[in-house]
Parts: sequence; C-alpha cells; structure tokens
Amino acid sequence: MTNILDYIHNHPQESERLLGMKYEQLEKLLKQAEKLHNNKREIATAKKVIIMASGGGRLPKLSISGQIILTLTYLRHLTTFQLLGIQFGVSETTANDTFNYWCPIIGELLPPSLLEQVKKTPVTKKLLKKF
Repeated sequence: MTNILDYIHNHPQESERLLGMKYEQLEKLLKQAEKLHNNKREIATAKKVIIMASGGGRLPKLSISGQIILTLTYLRHLTTFQLLGIQFGVSETTANDTFNYWCPIIGELLPPSLLEQVKKTPVTKKLLKKF
C-alpha cells in the first residue's frame, strides 16, 4: 500500500480533501474498478495464445488500489508524473502508464457530473480528449 492509502485508511475524514471523494465513495470505487480491471484482464487473457506458462514476468510495484489512488491523486492535484513517481515509489514512465491505463476505467465508473468537474481545467481537457 502507498503512504496516501495508509493515511486515508487511518484518517477517513481526509479522503475528500486529498482525493475529492468521501471515504465510502472511494471504497466503492476501488472495489468496482478492481472488478472491472479483472474482467478486462480475463477477456484479454482468453484472446491470447500463450506459449509459455502463465505467471511469468515482473510483478507490479503498486497494488491495484495504489494504482487507482495514483490516478485519483493526479486528477485531483494535476501534479507532474515525475512527482507522482517519487511519491508512489515508481518511475515517471510507470506513473504515466498507470494513469493512462486507469483513467478510462475510472471514467466508466464515475458519474458524468464528477467527470465534468475534472474536465473544467485546460490540462485535463487535453488528456481526456485522448480517450
């Protein structure tokens, strides 16, 4: 877990200030996003032709919850990926890749009113046009 996620679990009242949503909403979003991620991964795995045994490769440094928190942190604070990488203990490229993976998934789960609030800033308008 990341320091932010640990902090939010210990201080649930700070969730809205840090990530823009209440603790209960965050817990619900984490569960739904993980479920959607697993469904998409199963579909992608079913389409692959696997030659080698499954389970190989490097494990991610961040848990699924940590990756979602990284994405929400970026959307809330619009910091650089370099700073996000330092904060979450990953490289700048990994922070960028993580955001680009999770942003559409979170976009499917959040109500349009919350996405409209995010889109109001010019920087995120450019990012969300990609999706």
